[in-house]
Amino acid sequence: MARESEFLALGDDALRAVIGPNSRHIALIEDRFKVLVETPGGGVSINGSARDRAQAKRVIETLADRAETGAEITEADVRTALGAAVAQPRAGQGSVAPDAVALPVGRRGAIAPKTAAQARYLELLSRCELTFGVGPAGTGKTFLAAAYGASLLRRGQVDRLVITRPAVEAGEKLGFLPGDLNEKVDPYLAPIWEALNDILGPDDVRRRRDKGEIEAAPIAFMRGRTLAHAFIIVDEAQNLTKLQMKMVLTRLGEGARMVVTGDPSQIDLLNARDSGLSHALRILDGVQGSGVLKFEAQDVVRHAMVERIVRAYDADAARQKPGPDPEDRA
Repeated sequence: MARESEFLALGDDALRAVIGPNSRHIALIEDRFKVLVETPGGGVSINGSARDRAQAKRVIETLADRAETGAEITEADVRTALGAAVAQPRAGQGSVAPDAVALPVGRRGAIAPKTAAQARYLELLSRCELTFGVGPAGTGKTFLAAAYGASLLRRGQVDRLVITRPAVEAGEKLGFLPGDLNEKVDPYLAPIWEALNDILGPDDVRRRRDKGEIEAAPIAFMRGRTLAHAFIIVDEAQNLTKLQMKMVLTRLGEGARMVVTGDPSQIDLLNARDSGLSHALRILDGVQGSGVLKFEAQDVVRHAMVERIVRAYDADAARQKPGPDPEDRA
């Protein structure tokens, strides 16, 4: 097959993002598609077969589009774009529209979905009163939930952002931990605080917490409450029991929305069959106002090694998969 060159003009910011630190991003593109990518100035020159050039061009255009929105381009972004170009080879299908849902600009640039699954997840968050985001670590399900909740709070579409999760490691006996309620709960919510600090900035997060616009509480403190005009994030939901899941789902009040995130493969309960996440997914399937996005190993954007780890564990779980829970059949 004939190898030819094609030049793609890029702005300075996009060109730096495509090149990457020590030309690492270009090296990944060249290795995946067996092309030669050079930077003669003002853009990139792609040399290779027509098919390889087309795939490499889609990756470069995806990275350039994200860079021009102000987003920081990492190696994880490059690997995600590479996978999308291979999975969706026809022109126009390899990129994700960053403007599908308006998200805030974080400290590292504009926040936008990096994969097609993330784009569908954000679409569900905007459309459904109750959204489930389930799948392996590193797929962005918690970060995007926090980003979407922060965007609603900033635009005044909700009055509060309420964050809750089970404190399984401490048996929900938070009184044995030092400090006030926030100091007791915060260690369990570190991933969400990191996300919100990145999105809103630590000072804004602190101010909103002081005003009660952002609230964190363990699942045990949700009982008996009605959460109106709030965006509720229920994190690590695989560690909720069936009764806890029912209790927290029924906290929804007027004008409220909820997202439930979790990884069914990482249940920390003494009896994994007590987990309410898979049970809720089954019985709420098709219920009006609810939506489910199931992330897969190929949606991992954290690190290439994380995807390989997830695939290895998934393969092992498939070999040892137990039979269905008799109670769930009832």
